[in-house]
Amino acid sequence: MREEMLGRDAIVRLAKALAFICGSDHPATVALQAAAATGSATDIKKARSIFLKLRPGDRKAALTMLSE
Repeated sequence: MREEMLGRDAIVRLAKALAFICGSDHPATVALQAAAATGSATDIKKARSIFLKLRPGDRKAALTMLSE
């Protein structure tokens, strides 16, 4: 997940995918929702960092949902 590749729409879709996979109260979901709401580089960087700490299977599942 590269920051320059993610627009606000992609961040929103990724947050929705993570809410389905990990739950709406998961820290990665919350961080992605905040990044989508504000669009600030700081929030996007924080969300990316938390997303990369997810289990590989969860990351792959979320990214697969984005591609569909």
